[in-house]
Amino acid sequence: MQNLTKELKSLLQKDKRICDANSKLLKNKITELTLKHDQPLINLLLSDKKAKEHFFIEKKSKDQNILIFDKDKFIKFVNNKEWLPNSFTSFKNKIGLISDNEYLKEKKDVVLAWAYKDCVLEGGQDKEDQKRNEIFYNEILAPNEIDRLFEPKVLTNFKKYDSDGEHKVENINNNDNLIIKGNNLLALHSLKQKYRGKIKLIYIDPPYNTGNDSFHYNDKFNHSTWLTFMKNRLEVAKELLKDDGVIFVQIDNSEIGYLSILLNEIFERNNFIFMATVERGAATGHKAINPTPVNVSEYILSYAKNKSQWKYKPQYKRRDYDSAYNLYIENFEKAYHNWIFRPISEILKEKKIKMEQAIKTFPERIVRFAEPNYEGVGKETRKLIDLSKTEDEKIFCQKRNNF
Repeated sequence: MQNLTKELKSLLQKDKRICDANSKLLKNKITELTLKHDQPLINLLLSDKKAKEHFFIEKKSKDQNILIFDKDKFIKFVNNKEWLPNSFTSFKNKIGLISDNEYLKEKKDVVLAWAYKDCVLEGGQDKEDQKRNEIFYNEILAPNEIDRLFEPKVLTNFKKYDSDGEHKVENINNNDNLIIKGNNLLALHSLKQKYRGKIKLIYIDPPYNTGNDSFHYNDKFNHSTWLTFMKNRLEVAKELLKDDGVIFVQIDNSEIGYLSILLNEIFERNNFIFMATVERGAATGHKAINPTPVNVSEYILSYAKNKSQWKYKPQYKRRDYDSAYNLYIENFEKAYHNWIFRPISEILKEKKIKMEQAIKTFPERIVRFAEPNYEGVGKETRKLIDLSKTEDEKIFCQKRNNF
């Protein structure tokens, strides 16, 4: 950080418009020109390799690369002495919802903020590491340290598996199943160069931060540290996902509220798929005499990288026959408004077959009558329900995409 600060100061002093008579930089003037996208100032920054590397974003467009000036990042760097006095973070020691860096109670567009959100937690994995003070690198003020941290590392502690079990690792190809042991943040960034945008599915089971699990970092800022820990890993996980990829995150009730907001921010709320509830126990044994409510569930939050491209492949689980499906569509090949329904028991007698064979032979003809939960269905279904009440002898059809 010191190297970049020193070099940037020397670079900016070349522009006499932003210096006083003693060559002291005028931060307000720099900010003013930055907000105006002043071309001479931008050209000056582009002339320096480090400034170009840290304050410009490279985007590919057809056959050319385009550089975009990250003015917000540059302004924060220039003004860090004012808004980061003796600190590594720009956020207050509190957790709350913010918009445009202001804490607020009510607004449509809000994100979760916490101390050290704008940092990278190095995060060791050994027991000895858990006793030390955490090392936080601010994303804007410590770019050199973060670059070194995220540089690809040589991975040596891994195992290779296939259907026949574990094998000695002699070479690696894209179809291998590998278990890598170590600092997962460093491992993810080491894999990023080769696997960016190629991963179909990511499942993570992070520490739940219950006080009894493997997360023992920083008692003073434990909650903020956990959120930083998760943010660092979720961001790189998103980079690894394919455009039609999906991530599953398992958690319990200790952090699910904050984690949901964090996932909404990183993956965007419109890419949320579902939350599954996993039964992890029952109120039996010592839990049965617990004087307080008993937690018997965990949760899996699922997000797509791009929900419009994500395609769900239905999975089926075998179950016993539901006797409520007791009707048979006699003329299934006709238009649905002409269908005739008969008891399935009559069909079984006529065809002299059992129910198991009927299910295998003509499952699409076996149906049931049921009243939908009006509050639990969508607008189109509600319209058909309302319409059916006025024409109770008529059959209506609601078609589903991909079914």
